[in-house]
Amino acid sequence: MGMVKEFKEFAMKGNLVDIAVGFVMGAAFKQVVTSFTGGIVSPLIGLVFKADLRDLKWVIEEGVADATGKVSGEVAVLYGDFLTNVIDFIIVAFVMFMMIKGINAMKKKEEPAPPPPPAGPTQEELLAEIRDLLSKK
Repeated sequence: MGMVKEFKEFAMKGNLVDIAVGFVMGAAFKQVVTSFTGGIVSPLIGLVFKADLRDLKWVIEEGVADATGKVSGEVAVLYGDFLTNVIDFIIVAFVMFMMIKGINAMKKKEEPAPPPPPAGPTQEELLAEIRDLLSKK
């Protein structure tokens, strides 16, 4: 039972729960960015190349088309798909950077620790003072 309790304490720590929530939100945000890149950015960039950005490729060896028109045996470098994923990554990284920067700005700036209270006399000083007062009488 000790291991179960220890795991429960570990799993319910604030940092782990925060990481899990961030991971789920990041995955959902990635889909939004992928949709944005595929539906808006790719067609705009595709205007320059006169093709959809995801479809850009460098064909190294031509494939053979079968009766249905499906090409097989083609060897190609799919740099358009790679560029789309790089754009996705840059957008996600920038947005996450801005979110973290905003969260850090919202956090209360730590106040400097107050100076420690002045130290009182040591035990030896108090005993010496008592001795001096007793010797005066």
